[in-house]
Amino acid sequence: MTVSQIHKDRTVDALASTWSSIRELLGTLTPEQWRLATVLPGWDVQANVTHIIGTEASFLGEPAPEVEVDESVGHVRNEIGKFNEVWVQGLDSWSPEQVLATFDDFTARRLEILRSMTQEEWDTEAMTPAGKSTVGRFIQIRVFDCWIHEQDIREAVGRPGHLAGPAVAVTLDEVTTALGFVVGKKAKMTEGTSVSFELTGSSGRVINVAVGERAQVVDSLDGPATVTITMPAVPFTRLCGGRAASADFADQISMVGDEALGQQILGALAYTI
Repeated sequence: MTVSQIHKDRTVDALASTWSSIRELLGTLTPEQWRLATVLPGWDVQANVTHIIGTEASFLGEPAPEVEVDESVGHVRNEIGKFNEVWVQGLDSWSPEQVLATFDDFTARRLEILRSMTQEEWDTEAMTPAGKSTVGRFIQIRVFDCWIHEQDIREAVGRPGHLAGPAVAVTLDEVTTALGFVVGKKAKMTEGTSVSFELTGSSGRVINVAVGERAQVVDSLDGPATVTITMPAVPFTRLCGGRAASADFADQISMVGDEALGQQILGALAYTI
C-alpha cells in the first residue's frame, strides 16, 4: 500500500477501535494487574498505557512531565526511547484512575481532531518514525503501535482478544511497508530471490516480496517463491514487533522451498525501534 492509498476514515476508525478495546480492557483490571510486567523490558502494563498517552500528548501540545530520565536502564537506547521514558517515568506514580482519566481525555480530543481533518491536511508532509511521509502515514503507524501495545497488555494479563478487524488489517498494511527493507537489508536476500508470506486467519493475506535491484513488495511473483512461509497473521506481527522469536511459534509455522532462507528471514523480521 502506497502513502496515497492510506484511507483516512478507515485508518481513523481502526485507531478508534483500538483505543476503545484498550479502554474496555483496562477498566476491568485490578491495581495489581496494572503492575504486571510485559514483554517489553522495564515496562509494566501501566507503562504501555502512559507511553500511548505520551505520544498523543505530543500531538495535542500538552507539556511533558518534568523528570530527569534515568538513562542507565538498558531499554533506553536512543532519543525516541528517551522521549517515551519521560512519560513512563513521569506518570509512574499515578493511580490507574488518573491514568484512565487522562487516556480518555487525550484519545477523545485526538479523535475529534482526526475526524475533522480534511484530505489535504491528511496528505500533508510530516516526519514520522519511518522518516518523511504524511500525516496519514503517521496515523497508520499509530494504529500499528497502539494495537501492538494492546497485545502486550493482553499477553501480560492473560486476556487475549482483538485479534481481527480493522486495526489488525491496518497494522498489516503498515508492516507490509517495511518488508522490502526487512527482506533486502536485514535478511540480506540476494537478487533473483523472493518470499511469499501466507498469513492465515480471519485477517490473513498473502504478501510477496521480490528482490531485483532492490527488494520490494509486489502484487504477484513471476513464478514460485524461493520460499513460502505460512503462519497466522497475529504471531507474524509479534515477530515483526520484536516481541517474540520464531521458535515461540514453531508449531504454527510451515515452509515450502528454501527453508534455510526462510529461517534467515524469520530471524530478521523484528524491525521496530
